[in-house]
Amino acid sequence: MATGQDASSAENMPHSEVHYFNSYNHHGIHEEMLKDEVRTKSYRDAIYNNPHIFKDKVVLDVGCGTSILSMFAVKAGAKHVIGVDMSTIILKAREIVEANGMSDKITLLQGKMEEVQLPFPEVDIIISEWMGYFLLYESMLDTVLWARDRYLRKDGKGLIFPDKATIFMAGIEDGEYKDEKIGFWDNVYGFDYTPLKMTALTEPLVDSVELKAVVSDPCAVMTIDLYTVKPEDLAFNLPFNLSIRRTDYIHAMIAWFDIEFSACHKPVRFSTGPHTKYTHWKQTVFYLADVLTVEAGETVKGRLSCKPNQNNRRDLDIEIDYKMDTQDPGRIAEGHCEYKMC
Repeated sequence: MATGQDASSAENMPHSEVHYFNSYNHHGIHEEMLKDEVRTKSYRDAIYNNPHIFKDKVVLDVGCGTSILSMFAVKAGAKHVIGVDMSTIILKAREIVEANGMSDKITLLQGKMEEVQLPFPEVDIIISEWMGYFLLYESMLDTVLWARDRYLRKDGKGLIFPDKATIFMAGIEDGEYKDEKIGFWDNVYGFDYTPLKMTALTEPLVDSVELKAVVSDPCAVMTIDLYTVKPEDLAFNLPFNLSIRRTDYIHAMIAWFDIEFSACHKPVRFSTGPHTKYTHWKQTVFYLADVLTVEAGETVKGRLSCKPNQNNRRDLDIEIDYKMDTQDPGRIAEGHCEYKMC
C-alpha cells in the first residue's frame, strides 16, 4: 500500500477549516463529482490524449480525493504520482489505488498541502480539480498556487492541468422564482418577515438556469492564468458590460466559469454555463433588490468585486454595482448589492 506522512490532526485548525475538510470525508460528495461527466471526462481526455506530456513524469495531484486523476496520470505513463488530501477519503483512495494495482506508482499523503513532506523535491506536472462554486468558493486555488511556487520545476517547463479559468456573467429573467424565493418573506402566515427577506437577497443561489432565461450576451469578467496569477489577484474589482439581447426584465445576474487545459496537443475546454451540458457546479445566481426593465440593444454596465471573507477565508464577500445605459429617462436605474457566499 502506498503510504506517506499522515498529518490528519485538526487540533490547531480553526473550526471553519475543520468543517471544510470534513465535508469531503463522505463518499457521497465524491460520487457527485465522479458522476459529473463534463468534469471527469474533460480531465480524462486532457490526460489520456497527451501521453507524450505525462510519460516518465513526476505528477502532483493537489486535493486528490478518491485519486481518479492520479490513476489517469499513471495510465498516461507518469513515472510517479503524489496525491495529497486532508480529508479521510484518502484512506479509501489508498484501497482504490491498491485494488487497481497502482500502489507502486502512487503515493498518497494525508495532510494539508502546505504541511506534508513530498518524496520528491520538485514535480513536472501539477493536476488538481480545485474549482468551487463561482469558481473561487472554498479558496482551494490558493493551495494550488502554493504548490506551484513550492514544488513545480523552476526551469519553465513545468505544467499545470488545467491552467486557465474564466468567469462569465449575464442577466436573467427569473421573476417567478424570485417571487417564490424572495417574495415569500413579505407575508408568512400573515406576518411580515422582511428582515429575513433582506438576508435571502444577500445569499447567492447555486442552481441550474435555463438558457431561455438569459436576457443578455455573456460577458467575460476575469481570466486566470495559473502560471502567473498570485493569491492576492483573487481579490478583485472588475468591470462588466452586458449587451441586452431582447426586451425583457432582469431579476438577477448569474455567473459561471469556463476551464481550459491549454498545454494539451489539442486544447481541452469545458464550460459550466447555462448554454451547455449540466455540471455539478451549476450556475451562481445573484438576485437584485430591484427589477430592471431592459430593451434589446441596451447595455447594463457595472462592476463585480470579490474577496475572501475576513472571518473565514473560504467564504466569499461579493458585491455587484450596476447601471442601465439607456436613452429612456424613465428607466434609468442603478444599484449596489452585497452578497456572502458561505
